[in-house]
Amino acid sequence: MQVPEYPTETIITFAAVPLKFGFGAAGEVGYETKRFGAKKVLICTDKNLRETGHPDRIKEIIEKEGIGVEIYDDIHVEPTDKSFDKVANELKGSQFDLYVALGGGSAIDTTKAVNLLNTYPAPVLEYINKPIGNAKPVPGPLKPTLVLPTTAGTGSETTPVTVLDMLEMKVKTGISHPHLKPTMALLDPLLTVSMSPEVTASTGMDVLTHALESYTSMPYDKRKKPDHPSERVAYIGSNIISDIFCVKAIEIVGRFLRRAVADPYDLEARWHMMVGSTLAGIGFGNSGVHIPHSMAYAIAGMVRDYSPKGYHVEEAMVPHGQAVTITAPAAFKFTAPIWPEKHAYAAELLGLNITREMSVMEAAMALSDEIIKLMRDIGFPDGLSEMGYTEADIPQLVEGTLKQQRLLVGCPRVVGEKELTQIAKESMKYW
Repeated sequence: MQVPEYPTETIITFAAVPLKFGFGAAGEVGYETKRFGAKKVLICTDKNLRETGHPDRIKEIIEKEGIGVEIYDDIHVEPTDKSFDKVANELKGSQFDLYVALGGGSAIDTTKAVNLLNTYPAPVLEYINKPIGNAKPVPGPLKPTLVLPTTAGTGSETTPVTVLDMLEMKVKTGISHPHLKPTMALLDPLLTVSMSPEVTASTGMDVLTHALESYTSMPYDKRKKPDHPSERVAYIGSNIISDIFCVKAIEIVGRFLRRAVADPYDLEARWHMMVGSTLAGIGFGNSGVHIPHSMAYAIAGMVRDYSPKGYHVEEAMVPHGQAVTITAPAAFKFTAPIWPEKHAYAAELLGLNITREMSVMEAAMALSDEIIKLMRDIGFPDGLSEMGYTEADIPQLVEGTLKQQRLLVGCPRVVGEKELTQIAKESMKYW
């Protein structure tokens, strides 16, 4: 039988990390660690989280199962190539048969990198995506990784990606491979109560941009079919499966993010934001993101003197959730005409009251306004200018964005230097 040939992709791939979700899920980390047969475990976390006592409590739970545990707490918030190298060098020669990532996206991404660099030693640039790195495939399976997120935003507990800043290049990039996907995630909303309002806001908007970009990305069946199954990319484009997760995540953000920012002990809001984070992570982990995340890499990489409120860091930094959100209103105004039905539905999920007199296109264009309303309500920066950028920085921001072709190909509308320049201009100030 001859299999018909199609010029475009026809296959939807879907993968998700096994999850345990709910209040008290962190308490089962010892059981799960023992179930994987671990004898020596490394908990990766950061110093700020160490002060909350969470890492030591997790250590005690694992030790009760008769398992040896060490804690590494010098993870850098918003990791860099140098911080990855530093951790890898400090742990060089150490043998662990299971890793526990405890923290936000920085801790989770660093743990993925540590697992990779300890299992298959090589300069980090070898594994980094092209055109910045050599995109060397991960040679084989990694050691098991259990993930316990303490923020509700990055979705890194579900994805095959680790993200980092390349300091000298002033650009953000990543390593992407199916073997980087965690083995299991224990999602306990109680771990997120210690987040400041600013961190809650930033990570929560990361949930929204993940879901919106994934939901509106170039459909999988509009992309070129790979020459071989092994060449199929991790981010295949929007599809009927990922859309289900993205739609629910957008709805959750519209209903609960304001509440989570306003009251850290609103456990209903914390519960929903954590599940929303994971749903969005599942969505974009399969279909991918586009303009806001592509521009965010340059925005974070070029930071000069911006110091975000609510973050305990000593150096200038644009938190990832802020970097991906700050161009989102302008970006979705650009993409709305190409797929108005999806943009209009997303606006409705965020709270837009669509009347009979409103056309689908009008509702689609209003998605940007709904994002801006949410940004104002949760105390977000008012555009790139509040982060210290001026229009003189736009050419370099665009240049850095154009290096993110792995993500930009997900845009449903053709986008290049001219379009990105206009989006950056519109993102300077919103109100």
